[in-house]
Amino acid sequence: MLLCLTANHRNASLDILERLSVGAPSATRALVHDEIFVSGAVVLATCNRFEAYLDIDEPLTGGEVVAVESVVGAMAEASGVDVDLLRASVAVHHGADAAAHLFAVTSGLESLVVGEDEISGQVRRALEASRAEGMTSGELERLFQRATHTSRGVRNRTRLRGAHRSLVRLALELASSRVADWAEARVVVVGTGRYAARTVEALRARGAGDIEVFSPSGRAEAFAAKHSLTPVADFRAAAAAADVVITCTADAVVHAEAFEPGHRVLVIDLGLPRNVDPVVGRVAGVELLDLETIRLHAPLEEFNAHADARAIVGDAATEFAADRQAGPAITALRREVLGTLDREIARARSRGAGDEVESALRHLAGVLLHKPSVRIRELAVQGRIDEARAALELLHGLDVDTEVTEIVRDADDWSASA
Repeated sequence: MLLCLTANHRNASLDILERLSVGAPSATRALVHDEIFVSGAVVLATCNRFEAYLDIDEPLTGGEVVAVESVVGAMAEASGVDVDLLRASVAVHHGADAAAHLFAVTSGLESLVVGEDEISGQVRRALEASRAEGMTSGELERLFQRATHTSRGVRNRTRLRGAHRSLVRLALELASSRVADWAEARVVVVGTGRYAARTVEALRARGAGDIEVFSPSGRAEAFAAKHSLTPVADFRAAAAAADVVITCTADAVVHAEAFEPGHRVLVIDLGLPRNVDPVVGRVAGVELLDLETIRLHAPLEEFNAHADARAIVGDAATEFAADRQAGPAITALRREVLGTLDREIARARSRGAGDEVESALRHLAGVLLHKPSVRIRELAVQGRIDEARAALELLHGLDVDTEVTEIVRDADDWSASA
């Protein structure tokens, strides 16, 4: 069974999200290795959400409840968050609802800025990271691949396409009321990663030209050369002359002593965990715009997804659930047909038939299987999978549940002897 636990900008505070982003991923990884009911996990952590997608073993009695409590307890301990507070800040989705939620997230429909550009890449990288650590399962692979496909469909078939929405752009929109002319503003960007590159791109779209970059890890010169920026080695000196400082790095936290009291500067903190100590906002002349402030000032209409995008996501979730329901029936039918095919090929070869006959027979079997397989999926989408199962039993004498159990047992026996 698929299970999703999500804490996001709608149901959790920035403080909880920040703590989860630091401690919870390792806790979720431990569940995959230590808990027998968790077959796989993918962790998605962004500046506005923390989500754990789990593939749990359904035969376990009360498996869903056990999984939820185990994950919440592990995340709470690893993040230093009270378990009752975390439980109240986490929404749980399972089965088809978990798929629908991920598809909506990947399409940007659940983001602070609806239709944001970054989230689909973040989802893809979350799967890649889980795969690299050996934490995925076949079901999670199918789920996340379908999510990526759905996201492309939303962008290609709705008005969200080409909107170029992002949290960075929203932050700069809010900052524009404090910046008279971006072309005249002196900007310091802290960070050299992917998010920093997005920030530079958004700044230039606003007309900013005087952009310096500082890197706590010493990568400023290489990043500056790649993006035609000015590298700085002394952040305090750069901040003392800047009109705007934007932080987007995982490498450092900026403290109050880095700013000169009385110098007017707008500091935009896009980091999670925070890149800027909140005390910075109390330094004379410094105005701090952080994720909490950005969230509070996000336009209300940004929270409402387009109906056509929601419809695409809903259809994709229904089809994903239907494929899962149809799978055992299609597998049982294919096993029956292909078993008969193998026997006929063996008989034909015993009579001197060659490869051409085998190729023709396999092609014929594929053609014959295509239409009933499509029809089984259609019945599953319509909620009529029981009719498909009954038809297979009536026409082919197949008990789908028994057939699939035998397939699994045969695979286990093969694995044990291999």
